[in-house]
Amino acid sequence: MVSRNEKHTDVVIVGFGWVGAIMARELTQAGLNVVALERGPRRDTWPEGAYPSSIDELTHNTRHALFLQPSQSTVTVRHRDSEVAAPYRQLAAFLPGTGVGGAGLHWSGCHWRISPVELRLRSHYEERYGKDFIPQDMTIQDWGVSYEELEPHFAFAESVFGTSGQAYKVNGKIVGNGNPFDADRSTPFPLPAMKNTYSAELYSKAAAECGYHPFRIPSANASQAYTNPYGCQMGACTFCGFCSGYACYNYSKASPNVNILPALERESRFELRAECDVLKVETDSSGKKATGVIYRTSKGEEIRQTADIVILASFAYNNPYLLLLSRIGQPYDPKTGEGTVGRNFVYQNESGVTLFFGQDKFTNPFIGAGGNGVAIDDFNADNFDHGPLGFVGGAPIWVNQAGSKPISSATVPKGTPQWGAHWKKAVKDNFQHTISIHAHGTNMAFRDCYLSLDPTYSDTAGRPLLRITFNWHDNDVKMIRYVTDRMADIGRAMKPESMSVETKEFGEEFDLRHYQTTHIAGGAIMGTSPKDSVVNRYLQHWDVSNLFVIGSSAFPQGIGYNPTGIVAALAYWSAKAIRERYLKSPGPMVQA
Repeated sequence: MVSRNEKHTDVVIVGFGWVGAIMARELTQAGLNVVALERGPRRDTWPEGAYPSSIDELTHNTRHALFLQPSQSTVTVRHRDSEVAAPYRQLAAFLPGTGVGGAGLHWSGCHWRISPVELRLRSHYEERYGKDFIPQDMTIQDWGVSYEELEPHFAFAESVFGTSGQAYKVNGKIVGNGNPFDADRSTPFPLPAMKNTYSAELYSKAAAECGYHPFRIPSANASQAYTNPYGCQMGACTFCGFCSGYACYNYSKASPNVNILPALERESRFELRAECDVLKVETDSSGKKATGVIYRTSKGEEIRQTADIVILASFAYNNPYLLLLSRIGQPYDPKTGEGTVGRNFVYQNESGVTLFFGQDKFTNPFIGAGGNGVAIDDFNADNFDHGPLGFVGGAPIWVNQAGSKPISSATVPKGTPQWGAHWKKAVKDNFQHTISIHAHGTNMAFRDCYLSLDPTYSDTAGRPLLRITFNWHDNDVKMIRYVTDRMADIGRAMKPESMSVETKEFGEEFDLRHYQTTHIAGGAIMGTSPKDSVVNRYLQHWDVSNLFVIGSSAFPQGIGYNPTGIVAALAYWSAKAIRERYLKSPGPMVQA
């Protein structure tokens, strides 16, 4: 029961990660009063990034200090409709963030732009390979926005993040040895590319010898001191190796806390409330206008916050979860294909090759940065001929030496005992003599992978838990096995003493017990029609025009890259539309 109403505001934002911070900054600049509600606690570089406690592996990597604990909030998971979903009770496969900064506080720093092809994936594949090439139950679709429209927002996001990199082409002119498969850019990266680790140098040389096109990964780990357009400052990365899962003590890794929040805190129009768990979005009697949200504080008090504009900016699957709980839009039904909320849930599709070298070759894997490394894009997007291969999608392949931790990074050759003296010796002999290569692949959307409300389990507020129905398909296995074979070719060219290969097998099912990525997407996807999408090209809800749903929940299918770059660009794109179009004439910006 609602105990009180807060003072009405122009905008209420649910979630304060990258999207929440960007939207808050842009809309306060437009003269609007903004209230941001974050489910987790207040976090910042201090105390979460205070040295040396910030690099305590047990606290952060093992006990997941910066992540949402399943005892606080969880989901249920199953492989198929015929199963009863079980609760996700121990963090392993994916690690949702919580607290101010969200996943933007603990992310690694890989800051990519999406390939133009992936923004119009169905159209592109049908034009190049024919409509019959796409499997019948694969529900991929175009995003409804072009790379050219998003390009200025990619550029501005990079200037805010302080992204380090080497461009290939700027305004049609080749300017450096960047990624030759990249689309044209309007500006260079704001900072020079990071220096390579030894492992990345070895990989780069071998990939080039194999006929591929290596380049340095765009990184939101600052290669030198930097001040962004908001006046927020960053320090140069020291390659300490504690990025992913940690708050950067050196102010070197871009985060909402470092790169946007200091500017927002000077805004009188902005208010941030932590430990406020939004329970639902409220609408008026017509169901066509959002009137605000109801949230619960850490003390158990339920409060109503009314607003003229409601923005959902929470974790990928939490956005569609709130829509389902609020009964906004039609839930997706995989049997009929009707409904949109929960449709096209996707993940990431990875594999890896580990190389073991002799005692005379020191790779020093404890050195690193989250976004540092060398990649090839020869097998990402549609940069290669899929025609004879029989699958949709692809993957960048990289050596991304992010810093091996002393506890979790006990990499040993196959056949090594899992404990005892021989295991200890293998850890000691191999720790400084290994290189890991990874494929970071796409996961296509399928009819039977979706989100819904669980009929069995509920949370402490009495709400049904979110249910994930997901499994791998043959397309995923075909793609990742093909790319893994190419990755192994490069590995052999690096001349290791031995090599282990990890990839997917046909019939293999999604396994919650092993970490892959937290790059979850879909469920509130964008598109060109309300028949197959939740939001339009501006991330505006088709039915409730003052409701915007922003984040990777909008992805119609999985992409090869990490999602943060396109998430940030879409947030700036949506904010521009609100500022320049919606505020002048509130209502639908795209006619259904």
